[in-house]
Amino acid sequence: MAALSAWFWTERFWLPHNVTWADLADPAPGVEYPKAVHLLTALPLALGIFFVRIVFERFIASSCAHSLHIQAGVGRKAQPNAVLEKVFTSITKNPDSRHLDGLSKQLDWEVRKVQRWFRHRRNQDKPSTHTKFCESMWRFTFYLGIFIYGFQFLWQSPWMWDTRQCWYGYPYQVMTPGLYHYYITELAFYWSLMFSQFTDIKRKDFLIMFIHHLATVGLVSFSYVNNMARVGSLVLCVHDASDFLLEAAKLANYAKYQRLCDFLFIVFSVVFFITRLIIFPIWILNSTMFESWEIVGPFPSWWLFNILLLVLQVLHIFWSYLIARIAFKAIMRGRVCNDVRSDIESSSEEDTGADTDGLKTSLQTPKGENGTNGHCAAAKARTQNHSSW
Repeated sequence: MAALSAWFWTERFWLPHNVTWADLADPAPGVEYPKAVHLLTALPLALGIFFVRIVFERFIASSCAHSLHIQAGVGRKAQPNAVLEKVFTSITKNPDSRHLDGLSKQLDWEVRKVQRWFRHRRNQDKPSTHTKFCESMWRFTFYLGIFIYGFQFLWQSPWMWDTRQCWYGYPYQVMTPGLYHYYITELAFYWSLMFSQFTDIKRKDFLIMFIHHLATVGLVSFSYVNNMARVGSLVLCVHDASDFLLEAAKLANYAKYQRLCDFLFIVFSVVFFITRLIIFPIWILNSTMFESWEIVGPFPSWWLFNILLLVLQVLHIFWSYLIARIAFKAIMRGRVCNDVRSDIESSSEEDTGADTDGLKTSLQTPKGENGTNGHCAAAKARTQNHSSW
């Protein structure tokens, strides 16, 4: 284990030339540099955030939902049937025509009645609008709060106004309490998302989002350990700037305030394009790639950090294309359509052709669950990248 640890923490990878871990181990009195052990603080904090979320959703968000007449109940339940229940749980939740014909003959039911039973049974497992509202309200509250805190902190930080300050004196840069709290809180939140993903609304991209949260935790931790926290704080703030707007739009959608939802979605789209396609490459990538090269010079972890940021920029372009496509369809049709990763989807697929009352969730479908337009959820196709890195 000692040999593995020495290999992983090799100074040739993590630190600039002629800098060692020993140089950072004994700072002057009152000075603190980032240490990997600091990241462990995020784990108990993540559990705390997770429990705060449970209390928040159960009492505060739920009360808001009730005041907006968003009910906690689910739709029509499927009538009890042992045969169909066994097929549903052990074989398929969306039977094909062969299974439907066989079940129809076995039960002496019309095929249409069997289709309807499976559709109602699938809908039983879907979260109600009330549940989705509470989840989005929690995310909105956290994203707005952390953005305000981060922006206020960075407003007083010299590297917000001169990004070259991210690299002067690197890596001997003091970890201030404000920067530490900002970083650890963000890291703890994404740890909590990994925990809560197993209890949240189940979506088709469960594995993708889990990998995304894991990658975010890795990036935040990586930038902290090699003391790129100054530029990392700028990256976090740029990403936080649009996330709370998306959740606000979803809240308006669930409350059936469609005009407000449309307006918030437009604002979200504009902020997303500005922060991800203009500010991020011109302000942040320019600093990490060119200013740092001039002031510090490249070293192995510098290369990895910039490669990951470039990959992130490619994702920004892809997500922006998806959002632009949704907005274009909205303009052409007068409303915005659901995306294939809409919030109204659970882990099971919808049978869109079975009945006139079937829920439809493709991009071509004009309405989402409960008769509301689902474009707020559609923007989630860019990730809940929420977030984030």
